[in-house]
Amino acid sequence: MVSEHASPLVAMLGGVDAGGQNVFVADLARALARRGVQVSVYTRRDDPALPARVEMSPGVVVEHVNAGPPEPLFRDLLLPHMDEFAKRLRSAWIRRRPDLVHAHFWMSGRASLAAAAPFGLPVVQTFHALGVVKRRHQGSKDTSPRERTFEEVRILRAADRILATSSDELFELVRLGADRHRVSVIPCGVDLDVFSPQGPAAARRPGFHRVVVVSRLVERKGVGNVISALAAVPRCELVVAGGPRRELLDCDEEVRRFRELAEQEGVADRVHFLGAIDHQQVPVLLRSADLVACVPWYEPFGMVALEAMACGVPVVASAVGGLVDTVVDGVTGIHLPPRRPDEVATALRALLAQPEVRAAMGAAGLQRARRRYGWDAIAQATLAAYGAVQEERAGHAAQGQ
Repeated sequence: MVSEHASPLVAMLGGVDAGGQNVFVADLARALARRGVQVSVYTRRDDPALPARVEMSPGVVVEHVNAGPPEPLFRDLLLPHMDEFAKRLRSAWIRRRPDLVHAHFWMSGRASLAAAAPFGLPVVQTFHALGVVKRRHQGSKDTSPRERTFEEVRILRAADRILATSSDELFELVRLGADRHRVSVIPCGVDLDVFSPQGPAAARRPGFHRVVVVSRLVERKGVGNVISALAAVPRCELVVAGGPRRELLDCDEEVRRFRELAEQEGVADRVHFLGAIDHQQVPVLLRSADLVACVPWYEPFGMVALEAMACGVPVVASAVGGLVDTVVDGVTGIHLPPRRPDEVATALRALLAQPEVRAAMGAAGLQRARRRYGWDAIAQATLAAYGAVQEERAGHAAQGQ
Protein backbone atom coordinates (compact mmCIF):
# COMPACT_ATOMS: atom_id res chain seq x y z
CA MET A 1 0.00 0.00 0.00
CA VAL A 2 1.13 3.53 -0.74
CA SER A 3 -0.35 6.41 1.27
CA GLU A 4 1.93 9.37 0.76
CA HIS A 5 0.42 11.86 3.24
CA ALA A 6 -1.83 9.75 5.48
CA SER A 7 0.22 7.54 7.75
CA PRO A 8 -1.64 4.64 9.36
CA LEU A 9 0.39 5.32 12.51
CA VAL A 10 -1.24 8.71 13.17
CA ALA A 11 -3.28 8.41 16.35
CA MET A 12 -4.52 11.99 16.77
CA LEU A 13 -7.29 12.71 14.30
CA GLY A 14 -8.92 15.93 13.20
CA GLY A 15 -5.90 17.88 11.92
CA VAL A 16 -5.70 19.37 8.46
CA ASP A 17 -4.32 16.17 6.90
CA ALA A 18 -5.26 13.60 9.56
CA GLY A 19 -8.60 11.93 9.17
CA GLY A 20 -10.48 9.14 7.49
CA GLN A 21 -7.74 8.04 5.11
CA ASN A 22 -5.34 7.34 7.99
CA VAL A 23 -7.95 5.12 9.65
CA PHE A 24 -8.96 3.48 6.36
CA VAL A 25 -5.39 2.46 5.48
CA ALA A 26 -4.63 1.21 8.99
CA ASP A 27 -7.80 -0.84 9.40
CA LEU A 28 -7.75 -2.29 5.89
CA ALA A 29 -4.10 -3.28 6.27
CA ARG A 30 -4.81 -5.04 9.56
CA ALA A 31 -7.88 -6.79 8.15
CA LEU A 32 -5.90 -8.03 5.12
CA ALA A 33 -3.12 -9.26 7.41
CA ARG A 34 -5.67 -11.28 9.40
CA ARG A 35 -6.34 -13.10 6.13
CA GLY A 36 -2.69 -14.01 5.70
CA VAL A 37 -1.57 -11.11 3.48
CA GLN A 38 1.81 -9.51 4.18
CA VAL A 39 1.22 -5.76 3.97
CA SER A 40 3.81 -3.00 3.70
CA VAL A 41 2.49 0.56 3.87
CA TYR A 42 4.75 3.23 2.37
CA THR A 43 4.21 6.77 3.64
CA ARG A 44 6.29 9.95 3.49
CA ARG A 45 8.68 10.66 6.35
CA ASP A 46 7.52 13.85 8.08
CA ASP A 47 9.81 13.63 11.11
CA PRO A 48 13.58 12.91 11.08
CA ALA A 49 13.22 10.88 14.28
CA LEU A 50 10.92 8.29 12.70
CA PRO A 51 12.50 4.85 12.23
CA ALA A 52 12.79 3.54 8.68
CA ARG A 53 10.49 0.61 9.40
CA VAL A 54 7.80 0.10 12.04
CA GLU A 55 5.83 -3.07 12.72
CA MET A 56 2.32 -1.68 13.15
CA SER A 57 0.63 -5.00 13.89
CA PRO A 58 1.19 -8.69 13.02
CA GLY A 59 1.66 -8.88 9.26
CA VAL A 60 1.73 -5.09 8.72
CA VAL A 61 4.84 -2.90 8.52
CA VAL A 62 5.02 0.83 7.83
CA GLU A 63 7.94 2.08 5.74
CA HIS A 64 8.89 5.76 6.04
CA VAL A 65 10.01 7.09 2.67
CA ASN A 66 12.37 10.05 2.34
CA ALA A 67 10.76 12.51 -0.10
CA GLY A 68 11.17 16.20 0.52
CA PRO A 69 12.02 17.71 3.89
CA PRO A 70 11.38 15.38 6.85
CA GLU A 71 8.79 17.66 8.40
CA PRO A 72 5.00 18.05 8.25
CA LEU A 73 3.87 19.54 4.94
CA PHE A 74 0.35 20.36 3.83
CA ARG A 75 -0.62 17.63 1.37
CA ASP A 76 -1.31 20.09 -1.45
CA LEU A 77 2.40 21.01 -1.32
CA LEU A 78 3.65 17.45 -1.78
CA LEU A 79 3.41 17.08 -5.56
CA PRO A 80 6.96 18.37 -6.27
CA HIS A 81 8.29 15.56 -4.06
CA MET A 82 6.40 12.70 -5.72
CA ASP A 83 9.14 11.94 -8.27
CA GLU A 84 11.56 11.36 -5.40
CA PHE A 85 8.90 9.34 -3.62
CA ALA A 86 8.50 7.14 -6.73
CA LYS A 87 12.27 6.69 -7.02
CA ARG A 88 12.45 5.52 -3.40
CA LEU A 89 9.57 3.11 -3.99
CA ARG A 90 11.39 1.60 -6.97
CA SER A 91 14.50 1.08 -4.87
CA ALA A 92 12.47 -0.59 -2.13
CA TRP A 93 10.70 -2.88 -4.61
CA ILE A 94 13.99 -4.00 -6.16
CA ARG A 95 14.91 -5.36 -2.75
CA ARG A 96 11.45 -6.69 -1.87
CA ARG A 97 9.10 -6.95 -4.80
CA PRO A 98 5.37 -6.91 -3.98
CA ASP A 99 2.69 -8.92 -5.79
CA LEU A 100 0.38 -5.93 -6.11
CA VAL A 101 0.37 -2.21 -5.27
CA HIS A 102 -2.68 -0.47 -3.77
CA ALA A 103 -2.38 3.33 -3.96
CA HIS A 104 -4.37 5.66 -1.72
CA PHE A 105 -5.03 9.25 -2.94
CA TRP A 106 -4.07 10.67 -6.31
CA MET A 107 -0.47 11.58 -5.53
CA SER A 108 0.15 8.05 -4.26
CA GLY A 109 -1.32 6.80 -7.53
CA ARG A 110 1.03 8.98 -9.55
CA ALA A 111 4.07 7.74 -7.63
CA SER A 112 2.89 4.11 -7.59
CA LEU A 113 2.34 3.90 -11.34
CA ALA A 114 5.77 5.38 -12.00
CA ALA A 115 7.45 3.03 -9.54
CA ALA A 116 5.53 -0.10 -10.60
CA ALA A 117 6.02 0.28 -14.36
CA PRO A 118 9.59 -1.13 -14.60
CA PHE A 119 8.47 -4.29 -12.77
CA GLY A 120 5.14 -4.73 -14.54
CA LEU A 121 3.36 -4.68 -11.18
CA PRO A 122 -0.44 -4.34 -11.08
CA VAL A 123 -1.71 -1.14 -9.45
CA VAL A 124 -5.07 -0.73 -7.75
CA GLN A 125 -6.19 2.83 -6.94
CA THR A 126 -8.44 4.28 -4.24
CA PHE A 127 -8.80 8.04 -4.68
CA HIS A 128 -10.54 8.83 -1.34
CA ALA A 129 -11.50 12.21 -2.90
CA LEU A 130 -11.63 13.60 -6.43
CA GLY A 131 -10.24 16.95 -7.48
CA VAL A 132 -13.10 17.69 -9.86
CA VAL A 133 -15.60 17.35 -6.99
CA LYS A 134 -13.49 19.45 -4.66
CA ARG A 135 -13.16 22.22 -7.27
CA ARG A 136 -16.91 22.13 -7.96
CA HIS A 137 -17.74 22.79 -4.32
CA GLN A 138 -14.84 24.99 -3.21
CA GLY A 139 -14.14 27.01 -6.35
CA SER A 140 -11.37 29.52 -5.80
CA LYS A 141 -10.83 28.20 -2.24
CA ASP A 142 -9.56 24.89 -3.61
CA THR A 143 -5.83 24.71 -2.89
CA SER A 144 -5.18 21.54 -4.92
CA PRO A 145 -2.35 21.66 -7.48
CA ARG A 146 -3.68 22.63 -10.91
CA GLU A 147 -2.41 19.29 -12.28
CA ARG A 148 -4.68 17.26 -10.02
CA THR A 149 -7.61 16.55 -12.34
CA PHE A 150 -5.31 15.74 -15.27
CA GLU A 151 -3.34 13.34 -13.08
CA GLU A 152 -6.51 11.69 -11.76
CA VAL A 153 -7.77 11.06 -15.29
CA ARG A 154 -4.39 9.60 -16.24
CA ILE A 155 -4.43 7.35 -13.17
CA LEU A 156 -7.95 6.04 -13.73
CA ARG A 157 -6.95 5.07 -17.26
CA ALA A 158 -3.60 3.51 -16.33
CA ALA A 159 -4.44 1.67 -13.11
CA ASP A 160 -5.53 -1.95 -13.37
CA ARG A 161 -8.58 -1.29 -11.20
CA ILE A 162 -10.20 1.60 -9.35
CA LEU A 163 -11.85 0.96 -5.99
CA ALA A 164 -14.60 3.53 -5.44
CA THR A 165 -15.96 3.89 -1.92
CA SER A 166 -19.52 4.89 -2.90
CA SER A 167 -21.99 4.83 -5.75
CA ASP A 168 -21.63 8.61 -6.01
CA GLU A 169 -17.89 8.26 -6.58
CA LEU A 170 -18.55 5.61 -9.23
CA PHE A 171 -20.74 8.09 -11.14
CA GLU A 172 -18.03 10.76 -10.89
CA LEU A 173 -15.36 8.36 -12.16
CA VAL A 174 -17.47 7.34 -15.14
CA ARG A 175 -18.02 11.02 -15.96
CA LEU A 176 -14.24 11.41 -15.99
CA GLY A 177 -13.95 8.59 -18.51
CA ALA A 178 -13.35 5.54 -16.35
CA ASP A 179 -14.12 2.12 -17.79
CA ARG A 180 -17.09 0.98 -15.69
CA HIS A 181 -15.91 -2.63 -15.87
CA ARG A 182 -12.62 -1.69 -14.20
CA VAL A 183 -14.25 0.05 -11.23
CA SER A 184 -15.36 -1.84 -8.11
CA VAL A 185 -17.45 -0.19 -5.39
CA ILE A 186 -16.12 -1.24 -1.99
CA PRO A 187 -17.11 1.01 0.91
CA CYS A 188 -15.04 2.00 3.90
CA GLY A 189 -15.38 -0.20 6.94
CA VAL A 190 -15.67 0.25 10.68
CA ASP A 191 -13.89 -1.52 13.53
CA LEU A 192 -16.84 -3.23 15.22
CA ASP A 193 -14.76 -4.12 18.28
CA VAL A 194 -13.86 -0.47 18.91
CA PHE A 195 -17.12 1.13 17.78
CA SER A 196 -20.05 -0.44 19.60
CA PRO A 197 -22.80 0.65 22.01
CA GLN A 198 -20.97 -1.10 24.85
CA GLY A 199 -18.23 0.80 26.67
CA PRO A 200 -17.60 4.06 28.48
CA ALA A 201 -19.27 7.31 27.43
CA ALA A 202 -18.03 10.87 27.95
CA ALA A 203 -19.62 12.92 30.71
CA ARG A 204 -22.56 15.13 29.76
CA ARG A 205 -23.95 18.45 30.89
CA PRO A 206 -26.97 17.68 33.11
CA GLY A 207 -30.33 18.69 31.69
CA PHE A 208 -29.04 19.20 28.14
CA HIS A 209 -29.23 17.16 24.97
CA ARG A 210 -25.94 16.58 23.18
CA VAL A 211 -25.07 16.72 19.49
CA VAL A 212 -21.56 15.61 18.49
CA VAL A 213 -19.50 16.53 15.43
CA VAL A 214 -16.20 14.75 14.71
CA SER A 215 -14.50 16.46 11.79
CA ARG A 216 -11.55 18.27 10.39
CA LEU A 217 -12.22 21.96 10.98
CA VAL A 218 -12.52 23.13 7.42
CA GLU A 219 -15.42 25.13 6.01
CA ARG A 220 -16.72 22.45 3.66
CA LYS A 221 -17.33 20.04 6.55
CA GLY A 222 -20.38 22.10 7.57
CA VAL A 223 -19.44 22.63 11.22
CA GLY A 224 -20.58 26.25 10.95
CA ASN A 225 -23.98 25.10 9.73
CA VAL A 226 -24.46 23.03 12.89
CA ILE A 227 -23.38 25.96 15.08
CA SER A 228 -25.92 28.21 13.36
CA ALA A 229 -28.63 25.55 13.72
CA LEU A 230 -28.02 25.33 17.47
CA ALA A 231 -29.57 28.78 17.95
CA ALA A 232 -32.98 27.23 17.17
CA VAL A 233 -32.44 24.12 19.33
CA PRO A 234 -32.84 25.03 23.02
CA ARG A 235 -31.19 23.14 25.87
CA CYS A 236 -28.79 21.37 23.58
CA GLU A 237 -25.00 21.45 23.59
CA LEU A 238 -22.70 20.89 20.63
CA VAL A 239 -19.39 19.12 21.16
CA VAL A 240 -16.90 19.38 18.30
CA ALA A 241 -13.86 17.10 18.10
CA GLY A 242 -11.20 17.91 15.53
CA GLY A 243 -8.69 20.56 14.59
CA PRO A 244 -5.39 21.11 16.37
CA ARG A 245 -4.47 19.75 19.77
CA ARG A 246 -6.47 21.26 22.61
CA GLU A 247 -3.64 23.50 23.82
CA LEU A 248 -3.41 25.05 20.33
CA LEU A 249 -7.11 25.76 19.80
CA ASP A 250 -6.85 29.45 20.74
CA CYS A 251 -4.28 30.00 17.99
CA ASP A 252 -6.22 28.29 15.22
CA GLU A 253 -7.84 30.50 12.59
CA GLU A 254 -10.75 28.15 11.89
CA VAL A 255 -11.51 27.70 15.60
CA ARG A 256 -11.55 31.48 16.03
CA ARG A 257 -13.94 31.78 13.10
CA PHE A 258 -16.29 29.16 14.51
CA ARG A 259 -16.18 30.73 17.97
CA GLU A 260 -17.05 34.10 16.49
CA LEU A 261 -19.98 32.50 14.69
CA ALA A 262 -21.14 30.92 17.95
CA GLU A 263 -20.98 34.35 19.63
CA GLN A 264 -23.00 35.91 16.82
CA GLU A 265 -25.62 33.16 17.06
CA GLY A 266 -25.81 33.49 20.84
CA VAL A 267 -24.75 29.89 21.51
CA ALA A 268 -21.13 30.31 22.59
CA ASP A 269 -21.90 28.84 26.02
CA ARG A 270 -23.28 25.69 24.37
CA VAL A 271 -20.51 25.00 21.82
CA HIS A 272 -17.43 23.15 23.05
CA PHE A 273 -14.27 22.44 21.04
CA LEU A 274 -12.19 19.47 22.16
CA GLY A 275 -9.44 19.73 19.56
CA ALA A 276 -7.83 16.63 18.05
CA ILE A 277 -8.61 13.45 19.94
CA ASP A 278 -7.09 9.99 19.85
CA HIS A 279 -9.03 7.65 17.58
CA GLN A 280 -9.65 5.32 20.52
CA GLN A 281 -11.51 8.15 22.27
CA VAL A 282 -13.90 8.75 19.37
CA PRO A 283 -16.35 5.97 20.40
CA VAL A 284 -16.31 7.27 23.99
CA LEU A 285 -17.48 10.63 22.69
CA LEU A 286 -19.99 9.21 20.20
CA ARG A 287 -21.68 7.08 22.87
CA SER A 288 -22.37 10.24 24.87
CA ALA A 289 -24.38 11.80 22.02
CA ASP A 290 -28.10 11.88 21.43
CA LEU A 291 -27.33 12.60 17.78
CA VAL A 292 -24.26 12.83 15.57
CA ALA A 293 -24.26 15.54 12.91
CA CYS A 294 -22.41 14.95 9.62
CA VAL A 295 -23.49 17.79 7.35
CA PRO A 296 -20.62 18.50 4.94
CA TRP A 297 -21.09 20.33 1.66
CA TYR A 298 -19.67 17.26 -0.05
CA GLU A 299 -18.12 14.06 1.28
CA PRO A 300 -16.40 11.20 -0.55
CA PHE A 301 -17.49 8.71 2.10
CA GLY A 302 -18.04 9.95 5.65
CA MET A 303 -16.56 7.46 8.11
CA VAL A 304 -17.86 9.27 11.21
CA ALA A 305 -21.46 8.54 10.24
CA LEU A 306 -20.62 4.86 10.00
CA GLU A 307 -18.80 4.93 13.34
CA ALA A 308 -21.82 6.60 14.95
CA MET A 309 -24.12 3.92 13.54
CA ALA A 310 -21.85 1.21 14.92
CA CYS A 311 -22.23 2.87 18.34
CA GLY A 312 -26.02 2.83 18.00
CA VAL A 313 -26.36 6.61 17.58
CA PRO A 314 -28.62 8.09 14.86
CA VAL A 315 -27.10 10.45 12.31
CA VAL A 316 -28.25 13.74 10.82
CA ALA A 317 -26.42 13.77 7.49
CA SER A 318 -26.13 15.77 4.30
CA ALA A 319 -27.46 13.83 1.32
CA VAL A 320 -24.11 13.96 -0.46
CA GLY A 321 -21.41 11.52 -1.54
CA GLY A 322 -21.00 8.34 0.45
CA LEU A 323 -23.46 9.49 3.12
CA VAL A 324 -26.27 8.69 0.69
CA ASP A 325 -25.16 5.04 0.76
CA THR A 326 -24.40 4.59 4.45
CA VAL A 327 -27.18 6.57 6.17
CA VAL A 328 -30.66 5.30 5.28
CA ASP A 329 -33.05 8.25 5.41
CA GLY A 330 -35.79 7.74 7.98
CA VAL A 331 -34.25 4.45 9.13
CA THR A 332 -30.74 5.06 10.56
CA GLY A 333 -30.93 8.85 10.47
CA ILE A 334 -32.13 11.78 8.40
CA HIS A 335 -30.85 13.15 5.09
CA LEU A 336 -30.73 16.90 4.57
CA PRO A 337 -29.63 19.23 1.78
CA PRO A 338 -26.15 20.67 2.45
CA ARG A 339 -25.56 24.26 3.59
CA ARG A 340 -29.00 24.54 5.20
CA PRO A 341 -28.74 25.37 8.93
CA ASP A 342 -32.52 25.76 9.09
CA GLU A 343 -32.98 22.17 7.90
CA VAL A 344 -30.39 20.98 10.41
CA ALA A 345 -32.25 22.76 13.22
CA THR A 346 -35.59 21.26 12.18
CA ALA A 347 -34.13 17.74 12.10
CA LEU A 348 -32.37 18.13 15.45
CA ARG A 349 -35.50 19.45 17.17
CA ALA A 350 -37.68 16.68 15.72
CA LEU A 351 -35.38 13.85 16.74
CA LEU A 352 -34.45 15.25 20.15
CA ALA A 353 -38.17 15.44 20.96
CA GLN A 354 -38.68 11.75 20.10
CA PRO A 355 -36.43 9.46 22.16
CA GLU A 356 -38.24 6.35 20.91
CA VAL A 357 -37.51 7.29 17.29
CA ARG A 358 -33.85 7.91 18.15
CA ALA A 359 -33.65 4.51 19.84
CA ALA A 360 -35.15 2.76 16.80
CA MET A 361 -32.80 4.58 14.41
CA GLY A 362 -29.83 3.77 16.60
CA ALA A 363 -30.73 0.08 16.64
CA ALA A 364 -31.21 0.04 12.85
CA GLY A 365 -27.89 1.80 12.32
CA LEU A 366 -26.10 -0.71 14.53
CA GLN A 367 -27.61 -3.62 12.61
CA ARG A 368 -26.65 -2.07 9.27
CA ALA A 369 -23.07 -1.38 10.37
CA ARG A 370 -22.61 -4.93 11.64
CA ARG A 371 -24.19 -6.54 8.59
CA ARG A 372 -22.45 -4.55 5.85
CA TYR A 373 -19.44 -2.60 7.05
CA GLY A 374 -17.21 -4.73 9.28
CA TRP A 375 -13.58 -4.60 8.14
CA ASP A 376 -13.37 -8.34 7.63
CA ALA A 377 -16.14 -8.14 5.01
CA ILE A 378 -14.46 -5.12 3.39
CA ALA A 379 -11.11 -6.92 3.34
CA GLN A 380 -12.71 -9.96 1.70
CA ALA A 381 -14.20 -7.77 -1.06
CA THR A 382 -10.87 -6.01 -1.52
CA LEU A 383 -9.03 -9.33 -1.83
CA ALA A 384 -11.57 -10.39 -4.45
CA ALA A 385 -10.75 -7.24 -6.42
CA TYR A 386 -7.02 -7.93 -6.10
CA GLY A 387 -7.60 -11.49 -7.29
CA ALA A 388 -9.59 -10.29 -10.31
CA VAL A 389 -6.72 -7.98 -11.27
CA GLN A 390 -4.19 -10.78 -11.03
CA GLU A 391 -6.42 -13.11 -13.07
CA GLU A 392 -6.77 -10.45 -15.76
CA ARG A 393 -2.99 -9.98 -15.82
CA ALA A 394 -2.48 -13.74 -16.11
CA GLY A 395 -5.04 -13.94 -18.90
CA HIS A 396 -3.35 -11.18 -20.87
CA ALA A 397 0.01 -12.86 -20.40
CA ALA A 398 -1.39 -16.16 -21.69
CA GLN A 399 -2.87 -14.45 -24.74
CA GLY A 400 0.51 -12.83 -25.41
CA GLN A 401 2.13 -16.23 -25.60
